[in-house]
Amino acid sequence: MYFNKNNNFFHGIMFHHFHDDGIHTKGQGSIDKDDFYKMINFIGRNNILDADIFFEKFKNNKLKEKEVCLTFDDSIKCQIDVALPVLEELKIKSFFFVFTSIFEGKPDNLEIFRYFRMNYFNNVDEFYNSFYQVLDKDLKTFFQDSNDKIKATKIKFSYYSIEDIKFRLVRDIFLTKSHYEETMLLMLKEKQFNYKDFFKKLYFQKDDLIRLDSLGHLVGLHSHNHPTLLEKLNYDEQKDEYKKCLSLISNILDKPKNEIKYMSHPCGSYNKDTFEILKELGIELGFKESMTIEPEKGMKKINNSFLEIARQDHAEIFKIIMN
Repeated sequence: MYFNKNNNFFHGIMFHHFHDDGIHTKGQGSIDKDDFYKMINFIGRNNILDADIFFEKFKNNKLKEKEVCLTFDDSIKCQIDVALPVLEELKIKSFFFVFTSIFEGKPDNLEIFRYFRMNYFNNVDEFYNSFYQVLDKDLKTFFQDSNDKIKATKIKFSYYSIEDIKFRLVRDIFLTKSHYEETMLLMLKEKQFNYKDFFKKLYFQKDDLIRLDSLGHLVGLHSHNHPTLLEKLNYDEQKDEYKKCLSLISNILDKPKNEIKYMSHPCGSYNKDTFEILKELGIELGFKESMTIEPEKGMKKINNSFLEIARQDHAEIFKIIMN
């Protein structure tokens, strides 16, 4: 069974990618609607709380062991097209955490780049090899120096392959954001992939946000530009990320800012500045992206604070189901 001595406590279940027979192609970590049904049955429908009930019980310290909520990150259109019909059929109201630069026509390219590597190469390892060739940098020393980090990340996120982890370290640490994007855009040009044609197919539009809200799902913050290492930004930069996100969601949904009280940390990245900013903005519930205690962040327990509620990645649950 999913619930056991290791995860027998309240938390979120984190979803990102879904696939179907149309535009939403199968890729790393994606599931289809049948997989989603199986996962809900495996968790147990009675254990899944509507987002608003989870939030109220959390505030009143009344959440029980095994009670979970479903959360969806990153403003990804496949969640609307594939997951939402299942949620509505089963009458499950969930959290949707959105980054908001897409609503200004300037989305972070993370999802575009993912679509590219999933659909323009025979497999992801072929993409990694091509990326390193275009990058044309000697990474041997960097990977050797990062060995402990690679091992620790593999323990924390077992569903990532070693090559996945190494690529993310190059993207987030070895390269600047601009250098990474320049490299990726060169690859897109070489494959004649016009990424701007895919914005509406891959990302939420304002109408999607309004629809989610009208159906009773809770829309929350996930930063404005979705930096992969938000904790590396200074205080003012972080504050700008979350103030813009809150303001845009409030305007699109035509509701006061103080009614939006929930968020999730993009890529699980945060620090003390983040907490101060979120408290100032009136956020009362925040989700991280793992089920582990991270001493380096000052954590002493899994649900360490109201801004550090654990989430289990759906890939971990799917792995249990398939074994």
